[in-house]
Amino acid sequence: MGEPLLRVENLKKYFKSAKGSVHAVDDVSFTIEAGKTLGVVGESGCGKSTLGRTIIRLQEPTAGSVWFEGRDVSKLSRQELWEQRRVMQMIFQDPFASLNPRMTISETIEEPMELYHMYPDRTSRQKRAAELMDTVGLARRLYNTYPHELDGGRRQRVGIARALALEPRFIVCDEPVSALDVSIQAQILNLLQDLQKELNLTYIFITHDLSVVYHISDEIMVMYLGQAIEKAPAETLFQNPVHPYTQALLSAIPVPSLHNRRERILMTGELTSPIDPPPECRFASRCRFAQDCCRKGEPKLTEVEPDHFVSCFVCAGEPSSRS
Repeated sequence: MGEPLLRVENLKKYFKSAKGSVHAVDDVSFTIEAGKTLGVVGESGCGKSTLGRTIIRLQEPTAGSVWFEGRDVSKLSRQELWEQRRVMQMIFQDPFASLNPRMTISETIEEPMELYHMYPDRTSRQKRAAELMDTVGLARRLYNTYPHELDGGRRQRVGIARALALEPRFIVCDEPVSALDVSIQAQILNLLQDLQKELNLTYIFITHDLSVVYHISDEIMVMYLGQAIEKAPAETLFQNPVHPYTQALLSAIPVPSLHNRRERILMTGELTSPIDPPPECRFASRCRFAQDCCRKGEPKLTEVEPDHFVSCFVCAGEPSSRS
């Protein structure tokens, strides 16, 4: 196996507050192979979106490094980062907020191409914009419409077309379907998968919806209060979740059956503050398996079976004992 397309090493992003430093992303490491999708899941506030934004340097990292195709993105100068952005793009959660209301759909898609001087004249850019509209399933009659004239699904397709305008190889999808109706969600997910196969794209897919992440991901990483606590192939994670937090999340997925009901695991206890958290397991206060060792240090990701990593003192080395 060759060099991964993306390698994140000990990435940290802290925000200063009146009470201390908020550890939004804290010592996260992983790799993604070209053409694959890493799903990132967790509760609101766990640092998923901050992780995605820090990887492409929409927010500057506090520490750590991000390597893309063997190049340390976290050390690039402003000009070098400008050039790097051509191959690292982002699809945002709220398609309405991420689009300029004063620009037509065609102008929105053309803008990146104009900024990067990809085509010699406007006619060429307009032609390419129309092709991208076809690619993402937007009717050409919408060419001169504005964002407020479209529904949520079409607006998100515009966001996808804009992300594709610079022919990227890597895209951070920041909850791209969470603001959409269920029927539209399926259309956007299928579109993203088709584009991945056609263009050999690599995704980080951020979501809080476990059923969605299973549908689209090759691997899944579960985050809790800024840390990665479990990472495994999608099938493995759903069949054999090891971390108590992952088990609780999976137990909350509705089962469409009156006879085969899943036992719900309820989490109790106080949520640990993300402001200068103590050096202990951050899930310990809500964990039904917590022991004294959980209060005496921070667990690290440990491989409990091939390609299955868990950050838990109690579970590490016992992949089936907590199921």
